[in-house]
Amino acid sequence: MRRLKRWLALCAGIAMTGVLTVACDENLNIQQRYGFTLETMPVQKRLSVGETAEIRCTLVREGEYDEARYTIRYFQPDGEGELRMDDGTVFLPNDRYPLERTSFRLYYTSLSEAQQVIDIYVEDNMGQVVQKSFTFQNDTDTGE
Repeated sequence: MRRLKRWLALCAGIAMTGVLTVACDENLNIQQRYGFTLETMPVQKRLSVGETAEIRCTLVREGEYDEARYTIRYFQPDGEGELRMDDGTVFLPNDRYPLERTSFRLYYTSLSEAQQVIDIYVEDNMGQVVQKSFTFQNDTDTGE
């Protein structure tokens, strides 16, 4: 009876080792692609020529991946103005700039009396892009 128990225990151990060996996968699956959004505080809608609007931004990520990298760029389909980062970097349209922080501020200065539209794009190194648009109307003070 003891021999039978030992033999069964040995068979069970061998079977368990076989199952565990087959179940192991040498390709560890690490999620690298997490969605994200760009959230902003409310932004004024009217600007005079030379006036600057502050755009407070937060990059909200659905997960953390150490090697995730983000860039920011903008395009201005209407009007004329200047966009700069809180570190003083003046953006050129459609040029990408590294985004090192998840909370940052952008400053848009109106250089036109016409309606102005800016499109902000944040892209990660996995090819995901989020866009946020801002429209500014001219704020002409007639003094009446």
